[in-house]
Amino acid sequence: MALVVQYCIQVEADSGAPETALFTVPEFRQRILRFDGAGDERRDDERDEVLYVLGGSGVVTVGDETHAFDPGTGMFVAHGTPWRVDSADGLRVLSVLVEEPLPAGSSHSVIAGGERGPATAGREFTLLAQPENGCASVTQFVGHIPTGRAPDHYHRYDEVVYVLDGEGAFHVNGESVPLRPGSGVHLPSGLVHCLENHGPGEMHVLGVFRPAGSPAEAYYPDGTPAVVPAA
Repeated sequence: MALVVQYCIQVEADSGAPETALFTVPEFRQRILRFDGAGDERRDDERDEVLYVLGGSGVVTVGDETHAFDPGTGMFVAHGTPWRVDSADGLRVLSVLVEEPLPAGSSHSVIAGGERGPATAGREFTLLAQPENGCASVTQFVGHIPTGRAPDHYHRYDEVVYVLDGEGAFHVNGESVPLRPGSGVHLPSGLVHCLENHGPGEMHVLGVFRPAGSPAEAYYPDGTPAVVPAA
């Protein structure tokens, strides 16, 4: 793993280790978890956790419910709630631990995704864990980024991003670094940045941010709101 710029991490190779650390920042701990076969029970009494299946497949039990765990599935687990992997075949999961969480609206939720919503510069997003399904502290989403470069902008939330597929560049503070599947990005609140997709197809990213809200909320460097096209 190499730290390319302050806000971007590239995982150079898949080591196959049970856990690969990405960003550890005051708000979050972002990592990749790997499972083959059943795993031990997991439980964090202090932090909420949001997860997303990157690849492989498995079956999980969270609380007293059992669910299939297939690529593209998101899961929210409130602090103090036990969960375990009952079976797995090459299961790779992106986990984000949420520090000092708000009181949760439910002990857990498993989310397969939904309809796309519009964001700035032709971007779209699909919501996963969010307050509406019990995850009070953060919003988890998949971002769909068309070919091209968005205008420079910032958010009023803290965010960690993981590139699922596609290639492009991350631009911040006059620096540009390549993005590819497995790249991680940390976006502190107020950081002016942009993501560029080199194409030819969509780039897809997995984002988790707090406080929870809409991924479409963004501001140009002069503080004016970025305009989202009318539906």
